[in-house]
Amino acid sequence: MVSQFIMFSSASPLSFLSQTIVSPTKIYSLNPHKCLSLTKTPRTVIEPTLSFRPTNTIYCNCLTSPINLLSEIETVTFFQEFGFSEKETELLFKQNPTLRLTSFDNIRDRMLSMQSVGLKRIALFRVISKSPNVLIAEEIDTLICFLRDDLGGKIEPLQIERLFVGAETRFLVGFDQKVRLLGIPQEQIVHVLNNVNLTKALCLKSIEEIERTIAFLNPFGGSDLIVKRPKLLNYDLDTQLLPRINFINKLSRGDVDATGTVLQKFPTILSYSVKHVENHVKLLRSFGGLNDEEIFKIILVFPGMISASRERKLHPRIEFLKQCGLDSSDLFKFLTKAPLFLALSCDNLAHKLAFLVKIGYKYRTKELTAAMGAVTRTSCENMQKVIGVFLCYGLSFADILAMSKKHPQILQYSHSSLEEKMEYLIEEMGREVGELLAFPAFLGYKLDERIKHRYEVKRKTLGEGMSINKLLSVSAERFKTKERKT
Repeated sequence: MVSQFIMFSSASPLSFLSQTIVSPTKIYSLNPHKCLSLTKTPRTVIEPTLSFRPTNTIYCNCLTSPINLLSEIETVTFFQEFGFSEKETELLFKQNPTLRLTSFDNIRDRMLSMQSVGLKRIALFRVISKSPNVLIAEEIDTLICFLRDDLGGKIEPLQIERLFVGAETRFLVGFDQKVRLLGIPQEQIVHVLNNVNLTKALCLKSIEEIERTIAFLNPFGGSDLIVKRPKLLNYDLDTQLLPRINFINKLSRGDVDATGTVLQKFPTILSYSVKHVENHVKLLRSFGGLNDEEIFKIILVFPGMISASRERKLHPRIEFLKQCGLDSSDLFKFLTKAPLFLALSCDNLAHKLAFLVKIGYKYRTKELTAAMGAVTRTSCENMQKVIGVFLCYGLSFADILAMSKKHPQILQYSHSSLEEKMEYLIEEMGREVGELLAFPAFLGYKLDERIKHRYEVKRKTLGEGMSINKLLSVSAERFKTKERKT
């Protein structure tokens, strides 16, 4: 092979890119700002297109070197298409000498395969700038095939970008195997992987640790639990998951099923430290007078109470209930029926309390707490509209107070459903609205399935003056028996 010597300055590693390389039959114009052109020419020596000072001149037989200079120039030009300036490219090559030993075809194919999983030009620029090893690491190809082919290319590009820059490429080995160990169905695994820290949850954990984690979680819901709260995979098994779940399980007296129910209802509970949950339990013990069994039952009904602030919500609201005359037994009953009372915003409760006082409830009474328990399950807007419906049908605040004392739930019913039932009572059944004062529970029955059906069946035999209390309060089984007899 005929070789030519090229002279370039060591002051700029890529300054020779503005030179012209001579081969026996072709001239390669290497200006990085122009497309590469190939022109046949006789074997003559071509002078450099740009003159430069030959300071610290180095001579090398570069055309016979294993490193193909043309391939390097193609790579540099290709990098510029992804936003790298000439200076940035020089620095990249200088800090990662192995790139010079990699062919242009290999680098191009790797970058195109990374594009195939959703990494666009700017994302590729960021990934290569932070982790240039992704261009040459063998581990990347297997990972890309798994992301593209097995997962259908559905992993969010930002997640893939974080994955490539979050850990050394050696930690990407076995990524596909670790994902399969989770035992999560194909239609759900993408959701999980898009909502975890892939580096922390999978790459930096060994296969053995992932197996232990899944085995530990299985009695409490396993893969279903992970699908509901993918971030559980971010937690360390020994220092986070084990102590937190074991604390809840101990509070349940070892009832694994009940503990699993708590976790399924509110998997976010595992984001709180043992100390945080323990302090909530201590408050309910010492200030509320509740025992561990009662506390767990409250958590079982509404595990979200663990997220409520002790200082701003739990303590002042338990104090309010005690001021209304509730002892520890009453507190337990109230909190199992209306646990949301502990978690609603202060503004929400203040508005509802104002409505109740307006219709006649006395402050610091057990009747007030019963009404408060009912209205925790509705919005302020709906509660206001419910009161408006009653007033529109001629009922007074005193009437609403009397009805709600008998049946507090009337304050939480949907205002539109309430209006339909009152209209049917008056228009179709021919009754007076005042009958609701004696039997407000009428408003709690389903209109089509219970009220209309029973009324149509019985009015043929009992006439229109039948007692709506007896019509609706009798059990479904007993009503069917009477229906067959008639």
